[in-house]
Amino acid sequence: MFNKIIALLIIIIIILVGLFIYVYYSIESDQTTTWEFHDSVEEAGWNPEALEQARRYYDSINSTAAMVIHEGKVLFAWGDVTKSTNAHSVRKSFLSALIGIEHYKGNLSLEQTLGQLEIDDEPPLNPLEKQAQVNHLLTATSGVYLPAGEESWGMRRARPNRGAYSPGEYYYYNNWDFNVLGTIYNEQTERDVFEDFKTKIADPIGMEDFELSHTNYKYENRRSKHPSYLFRMSARDFARFGQLYLQKGQWEGEQLIPEQWIEESTSPHQEVTSNGIFDYGYLWWVATESPFSDLKMYSAVGRYGQSIDIIPELDLVFVNRVDSNRLTFGITRSSVNDLQRLQLLQLILDAKRSE
Repeated sequence: MFNKIIALLIIIIIILVGLFIYVYYSIESDQTTTWEFHDSVEEAGWNPEALEQARRYYDSINSTAAMVIHEGKVLFAWGDVTKSTNAHSVRKSFLSALIGIEHYKGNLSLEQTLGQLEIDDEPPLNPLEKQAQVNHLLTATSGVYLPAGEESWGMRRARPNRGAYSPGEYYYYNNWDFNVLGTIYNEQTERDVFEDFKTKIADPIGMEDFELSHTNYKYENRRSKHPSYLFRMSARDFARFGQLYLQKGQWEGEQLIPEQWIEESTSPHQEVTSNGIFDYGYLWWVATESPFSDLKMYSAVGRYGQSIDIIPELDLVFVNRVDSNRLTFGITRSSVNDLQRLQLLQLILDAKRSE
């Protein structure tokens, strides 16, 4: 009797494991969508054999979804592009869009200082730190080197000593700057980042999976009084945001984000000496080295392999996702590094047939 119970338990475990694998690793989920698809990759001007080589590389790394929009239509969608997972630092480019809208309405000046905006923290800012302007926060050059929410170990380790640099003098990828921008946005508009993103961007462009329940403020008061503003979003909604930027802020005849802000925010403002490919714009990464600079590529990039890469010269948006919400991620920490992501993108671009 005991052996039968053990056997039954083993069968139940096998079934549960099978269901787990199906849920978390099935790569062809329900893809019902309002996106238009190209009839075939070949007719769209791409080499199917070369794209299959890219697909094999995608399968060999830890990406959980990838998508290419070419000329406004889906070229391919690999993995579960419908699942809303942690956007990580791609969230910062979402905020950049909202800041641009308010800036060009005259509601938010990039020259305002932290002192003028009455921004403080615990420990309090000193007089020099209070001279940092909004544009310094946008370019991660505030000179405020305090603990911040959602900091990685590497960010904490690289943080300069307090007072080491004046505002605007030194680039350091600084979550304090980014989180404070969220506080400034909410206080200056007297509205909410997440609600504005939904009404001003997500709804007008037809994001299919985005919900306010997929957003939250993360308070880490032992580090800072300024919370992180976190988004979960699907790959296909990432792609819509990228397409909005590719279309210079316009969607179905409506200018949602000022075209001038698209140009300004995705231009390099700060040299990043530690990065051989990208410099920094206003919460966007801008390619400044070949081959991607030749294509005028700029990117929203997040931890573990999240990205929206926008390539105006090819009328193309590439999205890569790594589901850091899945149960196994907490054990394996299986991410995609920048070199792997860009290698995958290069293989995809190599599949484009010359005209």
